[in-house]
Amino acid sequence: MTRPLRLVAVSGGMQRPSKSAALAEHLLDLIAEAVPVEQHLIELGPLAPQFAGAVWRSQAPAAVERELVAVEQADVLVVATPVFRGSYTGLFKHFFDFIDQDALIDKPVLLAATGGSERHALVIDHQLRPLFSFFQARTLPLGVYATDKDFIDYRLRDEALLQRAALAVQRALPLIDLTRHAKAPAAREVIVA
Repeated sequence: MTRPLRLVAVSGGMQRPSKSAALAEHLLDLIAEAVPVEQHLIELGPLAPQFAGAVWRSQAPAAVERELVAVEQADVLVVATPVFRGSYTGLFKHFFDFIDQDALIDKPVLLAATGGSERHALVIDHQLRPLFSFFQARTLPLGVYATDKDFIDYRLRDEALLQRAALAVQRALPLIDLTRHAKAPAAREVIVA
């Protein structure tokens, strides 16, 4: 029997409640409906005071180190960030600056962002894709961008956005499935050894 995939989401939102966290959770749930996963959501807002002043990973406290390891050991990542001044937040980037540069190689990453208006929708392709290309991750074909009007009380309500999220996950599933099957032989090898 294969173990569930480790599905980790990182929300770059600095507030609670957070639209980015709500979007990340929605995407986690959609993936979990399709494949067996262990879900974990990392919200950077509450963690920020613990790592904002760290220059080196060794300076991060144990709670931050656990979340960094969770990202590095994930089988699939979902990342969601609010748009701030045309890009992801500085603390979102600072968190990923601590990730080992080889830890995300070939890892499927579903990209998502939230912003005040449609004018920031290209943040996924112009900011997030290059960041995860540096890590040699497999950014999934469709990203999901949501604006303030797509939410009511921090819940996704816009039908077009819900359809886009479902389509993004649907298009991601073949790559996620490849990851799942690639993990199965490794799990069998461990059991045999």
